Amino acid sequence: MAEGPRALPGVRGRRPGRRRTAAPGEGHHTAARIEVHGLVQGVGFRAFTHRLASSLGLSGDVRNADGHVVVRAAGPVPALRELARRLAHDAPPGARVGSVVVAELPDHVLWERGFRVVDSTASTASTASAAGTPGVEGAAVPRGSREVPPDLATCEDCLVELFDRNDRRYRYPFLNCAVCGPRASIIEALPYDRARTTMRHFPMCQECAEEYHDPTSRRCRAEPVACPSCGPQLTWTARDARSPSHLAGAALGAAERVVAEGGVVAVKGVGGYQLVCDATDETAVRRLRRIKGQPHRPFPVMVRDLAAARSLAALDGPSAALLHSPARPVVLLPGRVPGRVGDSVAPGMAELGVQLPHSPTHHLLLADLDRPLVVTSGNRAGDPMIIEDEHARTVLGPVVDGVLAHDRVIRSRYEDSVRRVVAGRVTTLRRGRGNAPLSLRLPVRVPSPVLAVGARLAHTAALAQGDHVVLTPPGGDLSNPACVAAFQDTIATFLRLHAIEPEVVAHDLCPEYVSTRYAGEFAARRRIGVQHHHAHVVATAAEHRVNGPFLGVVYDGTGLGEDGTLWGGEILLADYARYRRLARFGTAPLPGGEAAAHRPAWSALGYLFGAERLGNHISPSIAPDLLERRPAEEVAGVRSMIASGVNCPRSSSAARLFDAVACLLGLCDEVGYDGEAVLRLEAAAGARDEPPALGWRLARQDELWVYDPVPTLWDVLVAATDCPLDLVAARFHTTVAEVTTALVTRCAEATGVRTVCLGGAVFQNRRLTASVLGRLTREGLEVLVGERVPAHDGGISYGQAVVAAARLAQGG
Repeated sequence: MAEGPRALPGVRGRRPGRRRTAAPGEGHHTAARIEVHGLVQGVGFRAFTHRLASSLGLSGDVRNADGHVVVRAAGPVPALRELARRLAHDAPPGARVGSVVVAELPDHVLWERGFRVVDSTASTASTASAAGTPGVEGAAVPRGSREVPPDLATCEDCLVELFDRNDRRYRYPFLNCAVCGPRASIIEALPYDRARTTMRHFPMCQECAEEYHDPTSRRCRAEPVACPSCGPQLTWTARDARSPSHLAGAALGAAERVVAEGGVVAVKGVGGYQLVCDATDETAVRRLRRIKGQPHRPFPVMVRDLAAARSLAALDGPSAALLHSPARPVVLLPGRVPGRVGDSVAPGMAELGVQLPHSPTHHLLLADLDRPLVVTSGNRAGDPMIIEDEHARTVLGPVVDGVLAHDRVIRSRYEDSVRRVVAGRVTTLRRGRGNAPLSLRLPVRVPSPVLAVGARLAHTAALAQGDHVVLTPPGGDLSNPACVAAFQDTIATFLRLHAIEPEVVAHDLCPEYVSTRYAGEFAARRRIGVQHHHAHVVATAAEHRVNGPFLGVVYDGTGLGEDGTLWGGEILLADYARYRRLARFGTAPLPGGEAAAHRPAWSALGYLFGAERLGNHISPSIAPDLLERRPAEEVAGVRSMIASGVNCPRSSSAARLFDAVACLLGLCDEVGYDGEAVLRLEAAAGARDEPPALGWRLARQDELWVYDPVPTLWDVLVAATDCPLDLVAARFHTTVAEVTTALVTRCAEATGVRTVCLGGAVFQNRRLTASVLGRLTREGLEVLVGERVPAHDGGISYGQAVVAAARLAQGG
């Protein structure tokens, strides 16, 4: 919460105004204009302000304006000071007050008694200067700074109404109020008013309108407010049917009968269509996998309440708090209880993704069916989640047993957020519904608006202005044309909503990325290239507002390094603007380049046939199982590619080393999604404590410390002949954690830097992350991980924006 003002700037004791004489004992009166910036629209702030000002005996009004709230108030000076203080300190739970800017109003702007909520204005002159005016917390607020509220889970008060037979919104799937319901997914423009959302198609009935205009109602200015008489309605269209056969409650009942009988249905949710089936029905889950074209990626499971979540997996206090937070993310939980859901829900994984219902429709489904449900994004593998009704009918309609839709338009897609708790720290794997598009702070003010376009996988873009940056929801893999179209549409939407025209575009160094080519075509006065892994660790450092240099540990897939090779296992000495490589993993060729990410067998063959010679070399003959189970022509082809150097870039990628070990242990030769082999290797380690490490050694080359993985790979293959698989997998994790500790402590001693930031997709591995955190902390180092920003490529755009801001601030 923002810090309150010590004094109210611009408000002085003065003569009573012309329209009103102070009552005895009231003291001097004056008038003030108060701007409240931050996340203050769509969270019940106007009704809160009305109640607060009225309780203080103030006259005036409150309205939304652009992306902030404007209050005009008149009354005793002490009451005005208290109003400004409490607007910052006592704001509604969903609000995030960034600053409170106060200016005195002329004498004649003094009102009769009473305080009102008035209509919004789309544009208003700001009391803040173009450079910003110090606000409540001393941070400058750029003119036009806007925040788009995220979609919020159904609140407890609305839940009571949902299941109250005497309430007029009983079992209404679209009930909401000023503190819950759809926001970002339906907003078309700011300021946030019904007329600028997709709810403009639903005129309010008299009862809803009375609630909407009543400042004492919890639905005061709740823009999506609706009821069965005037709001959106459900429809059910069975497979092969040309039109809906059921409406409203009958539609929900039809969908529930299909799920109960083992079917798969498409459900139009808050941020997009979803595919739903009974999580305990193995046949249904397998069919859902065929529909999506995802044979292995884990599905999340939705349950009715925390008690149901505890029946599926281990649930500690921090994870329970995450599950029940207003964002209602999917939370990855360890300690899966066998047999509670189908084996195909999360095959081969150590964790289970669990979430609670976040909309009235989901609450009704879970209450009526009373069983865990798979609720996953409605799309084919690799495509964006579907949000258009016609698209859903043509793509999903023919392959599911029916479509449960509604007539409220989804303007922007938001998949569910995914989070977990690691070693007591909350981390983010996907920043989606409920968390996006909340802004993040920049540690360095950006002098010109910046658009950062991210990389390729788990794609996001970032828009920076002043000292704030907003990230788009993730948009998938930009090698997919449908994701590219969604990426371009999302950027256009964000630029329009935030009324910003970027002058600078930040991008990855890889010229082959679609995002890099997009940056080259974007109309901007300047472009700034940012090294992939520098952006990763900067994202972590910036989130924690690190001052000064830090050591960045980047364990990732691949990213173009300054030497032309593909990096991915690096220790960097960095600040927000620059970096220097201090250590790395030994390299190996990647047959097929990026294609190796989906073929762990090729990564393994790359190490067997071409690992960097830093000491002893490894002989392919030590891996007879791999050579025998892969086609002879494939092995010969890969060997030839490596020998000739054709399409075999060398890489120090930590992810590809994990892939190779997973393959050598027989866990997977091919994978269906990025990072699968890393997660399978973690799952294989089970719940074992940290056993002794395998062999490893460090070498010194070209003034860098280099981890030689050959002794480790040799020990993996030897140990696998007479040790349990889980023990070998656990020992490999211990080895990487030991190596990391050795590299980082050497770099810390050489540089005197004691702050360490972890980044890169491999740190999605809970076991490795927890071990590295513990070891480095015991060495007396401050160790930071991404908490609100993903460690994988979903956080790259944030890091790019920070690097651009730092270089611009330095005049670089």
